[in-house]
Amino acid sequence: MARRKGLSEEDLRLWAAYGRTLTRLMPGRTRLPLPPEPPTPQPEAAPPSLQVPRPKLAHPPPYIGVDASPGGLDKSTWKQFRTGQIRAEARLDLHGHTAAKAHHEVLHFLERSHGARLRCVEIITGKGEILARELPLWLNAPSLRPFILALAHPHAANTGSVRILLRRVRG
Repeated sequence: MARRKGLSEEDLRLWAAYGRTLTRLMPGRTRLPLPPEPPTPQPEAAPPSLQVPRPKLAHPPPYIGVDASPGGLDKSTWKQFRTGQIRAEARLDLHGHTAAKAHHEVLHFLERSHGARLRCVEIITGKGEILARELPLWLNAPSLRPFILALAHPHAANTGSVRILLRRVRG
C-alpha cells in the first residue's frame, strides 16, 4: 500500500491547534502561515421524507404480546390481521444478524415503515432462540411502542416471523 506524501487535513488542523499554543523564542521571527480554521459544520436536518412523526398518545401504551388481541382494535380488523387477510407490505429478514445489528435494523425498519405510512410489515427472525425471544422486548421499547398496534405470527406453526400492524399516521 503506497503512502501519500504530506499531511492530511486532520493532521493540519491538529498542527494548527498546537501551533496556536506556542510562543516565539526569538524576537523578529514569524510563525509559518497556518491554514484558516475550518468552519464548524452545521448539523443537517433529515430530509422531510425521512422525518417520522411520532404518534401523540395521552399515556404510554401497555405491553403488547404476540398473538394477544390489543385494546383499541376492533374484532374484525384483528381477525383479518391474525388470519393473514391484511398482507405485509414490507419484510425484514434478520437471518445471520447478531443481536446488536438486528436491533439496529428493526429500529430503522419500523421508523421507515411508519414514515412511509405502511400498515402491515413482517419481521423474520428464524426459529433461533435469541432473536425470537428479544424481538417482542425491542418492539415494546418506548422508542417503538407508539408505532405498533398489534403483533401476530403469520401462522400458528410459523413462530419464526412476526407480523406487525402499525398505527396509522394521522394528519
